[in-house]
Amino acid sequence: MPRIALVTCRPGPEVSVDRDLPLLIEALAAGGAEAVAVEWDDPAVDWAGFDLAVIRSTWDYSWRAAEFVAWAEACGKATRLANPADVVRWNTDKRYLGELAAAGVPTVPTCYTAPGEPADLPDDHEYVVKPTSGAGARYAARYLPEERETAVRHLARLHEEGLTAMVQPFVRSIDTAGERALQFFGGRLLHASRKGAVLAPGTPYDERKVAHPGLEVWEPTDAELAVAERALAAVPDAPDLLYARVDLVDGEDGEPRVMELELVEPNLFLSLHRGSVARVAEAMVAAGNAGKAPAQS
Repeated sequence: MPRIALVTCRPGPEVSVDRDLPLLIEALAAGGAEAVAVEWDDPAVDWAGFDLAVIRSTWDYSWRAAEFVAWAEACGKATRLANPADVVRWNTDKRYLGELAAAGVPTVPTCYTAPGEPADLPDDHEYVVKPTSGAGARYAARYLPEERETAVRHLARLHEEGLTAMVQPFVRSIDTAGERALQFFGGRLLHASRKGAVLAPGTPYDERKVAHPGLEVWEPTDAELAVAERALAAVPDAPDLLYARVDLVDGEDGEPRVMELELVEPNLFLSLHRGSVARVAEAMVAAGNAGKAPAQS
């Protein structure tokens, strides 16, 4: 029986509840594994005592990105970590979007402004400002050109905290068609969902947002699936990914573009897709058995 750690974080007022954890623990037990939920920063955890550690809801990591990456590297040396530490390091910084674009993956155009660099904000269209390390729309807001002064203060706050900011055109289709999340597990499409716009006009950047408003089941189009697969194929060094979520929006040409590629701790929305729980548990058990040390003769 493999021992599997479902890695989460400490509960808090700014951290969402992971509704998938109870479903996964029950399904893993039924599938022949011993599974427990553990907090990533708990110093008492012996990671070497697990055959597999699966990052599930470490939804406070963006406040402590460097510390989290260091934990992933240490955990990955003690046991099999999914996804691997190299993937975690790459994916916790959204400058990866530039690498995907350079590889020919259709993405939302993005500019980056590091601390000490001047603001480079559009003056002819609505845009979004957010940190390159963030989750749940933390420190994100959308602005009209005439709101430049507010956006500059937003940038200054990010830079004061040592964060690099990213500036993207606001994709207008989000208000009508929403975002689509295509989720992969064990190398295959698991299911897809659609959600509404997260950023409402005039919402302050430091106000908490609803991360997945209006979530519903979605049937991905062939074009969406093709873009998602191109994004996954462009991840450096072709790592073994247990799970992935590709968030897509429609560009001005109506074609899907990558908004984000979630390889660290994506919500799987299993409470919406109950039929996927068994498949996820089966893949985790297989990965846990693959991570077990061979028996000593």
